[in-house]
Amino acid sequence: MFELIGIPPQAFFGQLLIGLINGAFYAMLSLGLAVIFGLLNIINFAHGALYMMGAFVAWFLLQYFGLGYWPALILSPIIVGAFGAVIERTLLRRLYHLDHLYGLLLTFGLALMIQGVFRYYFGSSGQPYTIPPLLQGGVHLGFMVLPIYRGWVVAVSLLVCLATWFIIERTRLGATLRAATENRALTQAFGINVPRMITLTYAFGVGLAAFSGVLAAPIFQVSPLMGADLIIIIFAVVVIGGMGSIMGSILTGFALGVVEGLTKVFYPEASNTVIFVVMAIVLLIKPAGLFGRAHA
Repeated sequence: MFELIGIPPQAFFGQLLIGLINGAFYAMLSLGLAVIFGLLNIINFAHGALYMMGAFVAWFLLQYFGLGYWPALILSPIIVGAFGAVIERTLLRRLYHLDHLYGLLLTFGLALMIQGVFRYYFGSSGQPYTIPPLLQGGVHLGFMVLPIYRGWVVAVSLLVCLATWFIIERTRLGATLRAATENRALTQAFGINVPRMITLTYAFGVGLAAFSGVLAAPIFQVSPLMGADLIIIIFAVVVIGGMGSIMGSILTGFALGVVEGLTKVFYPEASNTVIFVVMAIVLLIKPAGLFGRAHA
């Protein structure tokens, strides 16, 4: 088959792997956006900056406290999630009764402020972050060498995405969260602290972004602009999958990563725009997105 299309198998499978890795980050980040929008109706444009913060927290933990990759996977989402909880309680909570545009403008301003602070102190160049020894090296599959760390990123991203979907869609906690967003007064009548649940939900979505940032640190390096390079693509993924659709974000994220990777093999000139072309086509055919509800 590869002889017929004139492409070396190493190049094909290499770009397929890159597509899966990018798709893993697209899925994780769009999942966090979908959770926040689906349950809080906030368009969180600061998501890319919080993803960058997650990577920087991991770098800080290593440089100043000697805590490596594995503690950072736990501590970074908690720290950045706590920062997100402060944002929700002090700023976003005042906007819930207003149009979505106000939340978008506020989070867009927060993103610029956060990126500006990190860029002022660390510049635009990336800071290296070492792959943990346990995940170094690669596995020879016959047709290509699979780096262990990149395989780990794809596997753990898929696991976290499916676990999040299961919690929100198939557990009592998830049902309570959905009820709190659809009928706040009735949910509070059952003795549930809805404001606290909303804060924790936003912190969880932000924590997913920080977790993605830790995973990305050894691959892309830690840079103040790493979130700005991704946020527009992530919003395109969310729109294609359907705003607020958890499973739509997961499936669309991985699928578009693969599509982007294979486009680099067959038509490299279109690799930077293929996701936006797909978004335009989907919006023309189904404005609510592939997995979105028509009334959304």
